[in-house]
Amino acid sequence: MTLPDARDADPTDGRDESANERYDRNWSELLQEFRVLQTGTQILAGFLLTLPFQQRFTELRPEEHYLYLGLVVLATLTTLLALAPVILHRLLFRQRAKRELVRVASSILIACLTAASALIIGIVHFVFAFVLSPAAGWWAAGGAVILVATIWIALPPLIRSARRDGNS
Repeated sequence: MTLPDARDADPTDGRDESANERYDRNWSELLQEFRVLQTGTQILAGFLLTLPFQQRFTELRPEEHYLYLGLVVLATLTTLLALAPVILHRLLFRQRAKRELVRVASSILIACLTAASALIIGIVHFVFAFVLSPAAGWWAAGGAVILVATIWIALPPLIRSARRDGNS
């Protein structure tokens, strides 16, 4: 995989920045995105970790216990992915690896957002299945999948198309 170079920016975007300045800006933007993600993921993970201590947890069916444990693993994975760029930055500090760090962190962010989307869908299913019924859990999860698919798959081409048409 080739790394982006000084030509990856649109020369007509009005920015007058060097390649290093662009990597610094991209790094800052990535960190802001990770901060948003980390907060939401930590709240969801905290929610999951408190459930076994609730009285009604014993009412879960065996398949709901497995789903719960799968969600805990997914929340752990998402949290660790969200921390990975900070860990890499600290380990690569002052080694002039900002370009590589930006590229890797961007890939990690996509993986983290994918895992967080799956986590949210799973939690929606888990809660609706427990509170209402397993069928309600599947319907609610299906609705969440449609929303996630709209955001991930349908929305970007619509925005690109509007931008190309000059309607942005």
